[in-house]
Amino acid sequence: MKTKRTLLLATCFMGCFFVGHAQHINPRQPKKTMPKTYHVADKETQFVRQLMQKMTLPEKIGQLSQYVGGDLLTGPQSAALSDSLFERGMVGSILNVGGVEKLRALQEKNMRLSRLKIPLLFAFDVIHGFKTIFPTPLAESCSWDLNLMFETAKAAAIEASASGIHWTFAPMVDIARDPRWGRIVEGAGEDTYLGCKIAEARVRGFQWNLGNPNAVMACAKHFVAYGAPQAGRDYAPVDLSLSTLAEVYLPPFKACVDAGVKTFMSAFNSFNGIPATGNHWLLTDLLRKQWHYQGFVVSDWNAVQELKAHGVAEIDEDAALLALKAGVDMNMTDGLYNRCLATAVREKHLSVSDIDTAVERILRAKYALGLFDDPYRFLDVARERREVRSSRLDSLARKAAASSMVLLKNNVAVLPLSKQIRRIALVGPLANNQDEVMGSWNARGNAHDVVTVKEGLRQKLGNEVVIDYIQGCDFTDPSKREFSAAFDAAQQSDVVIAVLGEKALMSGESRSRAMLRLPGQQEALLDTLHKAGKPLVVVLMNGRPLCLQKVDTLADALLEAWFPGTQTGHAVADILFGDVVPAGKLTTSFPLTEGQIPNYYNYKRSGRPGDMPYSSTVRHIDVPNHNLYPFGYGLSYTTFSYGKMQCPEQFSADGTLRVSVDVTNTGRFDGEEIVQLYVADKVASMVRPVKELKGFQKLFIAKGQTRRIDFVLDVHDLGFYDNQMRYVIEPGTFEIMVGSDSETLQKRSVVWLGETLPRQAKDHISR
Repeated sequence: MKTKRTLLLATCFMGCFFVGHAQHINPRQPKKTMPKTYHVADKETQFVRQLMQKMTLPEKIGQLSQYVGGDLLTGPQSAALSDSLFERGMVGSILNVGGVEKLRALQEKNMRLSRLKIPLLFAFDVIHGFKTIFPTPLAESCSWDLNLMFETAKAAAIEASASGIHWTFAPMVDIARDPRWGRIVEGAGEDTYLGCKIAEARVRGFQWNLGNPNAVMACAKHFVAYGAPQAGRDYAPVDLSLSTLAEVYLPPFKACVDAGVKTFMSAFNSFNGIPATGNHWLLTDLLRKQWHYQGFVVSDWNAVQELKAHGVAEIDEDAALLALKAGVDMNMTDGLYNRCLATAVREKHLSVSDIDTAVERILRAKYALGLFDDPYRFLDVARERREVRSSRLDSLARKAAASSMVLLKNNVAVLPLSKQIRRIALVGPLANNQDEVMGSWNARGNAHDVVTVKEGLRQKLGNEVVIDYIQGCDFTDPSKREFSAAFDAAQQSDVVIAVLGEKALMSGESRSRAMLRLPGQQEALLDTLHKAGKPLVVVLMNGRPLCLQKVDTLADALLEAWFPGTQTGHAVADILFGDVVPAGKLTTSFPLTEGQIPNYYNYKRSGRPGDMPYSSTVRHIDVPNHNLYPFGYGLSYTTFSYGKMQCPEQFSADGTLRVSVDVTNTGRFDGEEIVQLYVADKVASMVRPVKELKGFQKLFIAKGQTRRIDFVLDVHDLGFYDNQMRYVIEPGTFEIMVGSDSETLQKRSVVWLGETLPRQAKDHISR
């Protein structure tokens, strides 16, 4: 027990440090009143309290326990879901079973066998669609279209809830600056500001009509800093300064709280030596006491039991006790709460009030969903048939897929292709693939519903155009036996379309990669196709940034399509033939080579900057500092010209700065442009990033037209967190930047004199 006691002392110390020195996180939020206490005799409180009075200790602990449904493999370390558990009232939630008939059978068993007949909570990994699969979250983030991401999350919620699901384990809001990490595919990329906006949109989408059976509870995951593992290896430890934690990794979670997210998930990783699943400072001092979060926290899969593997708990009982005391309300899959917590109470290591606090949070969630009124209100077979795979969702999926694609290269305007073309060589392992293009975490998606690129082109062009399809190679097979046929098809074609990339499960959980080239013989296949001398269009499908120097050299046009989902083929055809003008822009940088990683755009300054004209500087001697494609980058079929940026030389008396720029569509197509606003603090008490995104607008501009774009920058946006996690805003000179990506920017210096903040904010200012 020595290890456990030492850890408890350490977490208490960190909690005291945080509470004593970090009272000003997110000062832009108005001062909040304390959350309501549950002494108020509202209907929900009365019901929950009265129910809890009837519950035995094992029944209470059962509400804190989540199990895998019987139609899935539980794995060697997951607890089995038995009838005995139902009879004793020791099942609170079941995850990853989909379909009304299966879920009704489970709910009926629970209501028949359990004494108090408390409804089960059904959860599922609805990450980017349920049956209709939308682009992966990283892909969707490249649309920079917050309303679109709200709509796809809402559509996923409607479909999942129609299939009986109450709760999704999404959105994942981890900031990811290392593309080696496989789970970068599930998030919004490398930027915190954009990540906050997307987190809020997706929470609101999933929970759009919460309380009715056509919305689901969202889950902000993984709390916290899961996206910063050592060497990009999933589950690895995370060591960060407190200022970086507060500035980069915490804000998207706070945005979820502000958006009303109902659940949180603790992260697998340790943070600064303390596993997140046993971290009282994170889950209680910060999340509940400072942010006033009212929902409940669930562990990740087997994460409570894994506290032993971390080396902070010796036995199961220690692990369960540590997690619950830290603030983990629900234990996912390993069954430790059911096995261990009653003993902990009897031995007075844990009080019943600690159990009651967690139970009340979970019962309130079930009450809010209306499950006590009708445990079967989400289980309507007729609605499932009507809502799941509804044709009306296909148009949204097609729009989302096309909006997510980023045009990276388009030499001599190869794209869009003419519909008068007569012969196409279609090559590559993803050109006629239905399975892989859905990406990882594709829920209940069915490959038979997927439109392949080949089928999308055929429906777009009709039978008059010859499409010669050759797979060319596989993802991992070293064979080149189809190279000759691919070369012959290319020689006979008017254009070559090569659809290349990763398998779906080359990214995602536990799918970190050290080498980020195209896997297998795909680069060699591309080299063979290039030698045919025909226009070569490369369509990439992958879950992370890849190192594409050779691909960029060989391709005449390069379209990053990511994993587009159910409507893959239609969306690719829409882009390639100009029915949709590409407008997506990267939300994560593409490095030249793996040795640069991490190479995110908003890196901090150095005393020897990488742009100095001599050798003793921040650099590698064998590769430039810059990325192949920078954050915010993306081409269009049209062109946009930026006028001179307009803004005053100083912030106004009310602490705001209006920044304006005229943008003209100078090309041949109507199109959308994503105008980006960046800020840099020139001199500060801590080293600051070279630039930070602080605003963006996506707008449609007809060809030949000019539109004025206005940003209003608030002085509160200029602050930063110090290493005591205090938010400070310092007077001085700031560089304001506007442009089309993080490298193509106009710049202007602006002064803030430090005299124009609301009274409640002045306490947060370092002078």
